[in-house]
Amino acid sequence: MGDDAQGRLAKLFPLREPYARGRLQVSPLHTIYYEECGNPDGIPAAVLHGGPGGGISPFLRQLHDPSVYRIILFDQRGCGQSTPHAELRENTTWDLVADMERLRQHLGVARWHVLGGSWGSTLALAYALTHPEPVLSLILRGIFTIQEEEIRWFYQSGTSFLFPDAFEDFVAPIPEAERHDLVTAHYRRLTGSDPEARQRSARAWSQWEGTTLSLLPNPERVAAFGQDEFAAAFAGIECHYFVNKGFFAEDGWIIKNAHRLKSIPGVIIHGRYDVVTPLSTAWALHRAWPEARFEIVADAGHTAVEPGLTDALIRATNAFIPARDS
Repeated sequence: MGDDAQGRLAKLFPLREPYARGRLQVSPLHTIYYEECGNPDGIPAAVLHGGPGGGISPFLRQLHDPSVYRIILFDQRGCGQSTPHAELRENTTWDLVADMERLRQHLGVARWHVLGGSWGSTLALAYALTHPEPVLSLILRGIFTIQEEEIRWFYQSGTSFLFPDAFEDFVAPIPEAERHDLVTAHYRRLTGSDPEARQRSARAWSQWEGTTLSLLPNPERVAAFGQDEFAAAFAGIECHYFVNKGFFAEDGWIIKNAHRLKSIPGVIIHGRYDVVTPLSTAWALHRAWPEARFEIVADAGHTAVEPGLTDALIRATNAFIPARDS
């Protein structure tokens, strides 16, 4: 892409501090942290972070026009500022779907737009299939549905062919005899009683993803993903969800039910060179839900901060702003 085209890409909106922060007890065990940004009287928009277990990042406040949108973010169970930290009990996809409804009602929101990337797209889709009435639109990036083939691609054999050097670090904590099933092997250590083994596995798991997220390397991100507190929640919760196949009734549940989304306006955005969540899943969702607009970003990997993906997301959020009277 030439310099002129790059200059025309939509940029993140300026970073603003939340105008409200709060905590909501969603079960006897779990309390989730949430924040609101932008216009308190604006159009409600929920932004879902990735992982699972990633926690919200400041840039997630920057994908909607803050003069128009009431931007709602929350740390899902066990991560970020939600408590208890890294907790796996009472932590399933359906718990998080229920948390979204509790939060919507707690904040007095009748209907909202929902944006999610990576695992956030999984949760957004599960929520919309369960509670379609409050969903004004879905904007989805880096589509992921926790199908067995997706997990195998990234954690066993697929991305490993493109990043053999980083993959060697990912498998390092696992003895040769257990490497036929790396997710299960890491799960044994992440839930085991040896704190050193837990930490080593968590760091290897998290930095594997941090290394592969973008088309170009980002050493600072890789280092951040390796920090103990973040890695414990990120690796532990992700692996918990993947071992349990996303807590879905059957493999491919989202794609098999995606036809039920036809009445919800949607946008599907995916990087051509996404090696974390391969484009084939986004294509399958597009085929199952052809009513949604589908956009492949030609020069992007997985992370939403890549210029082409940022541009596509902001164009999508702007497109759902009602026309203003002149």
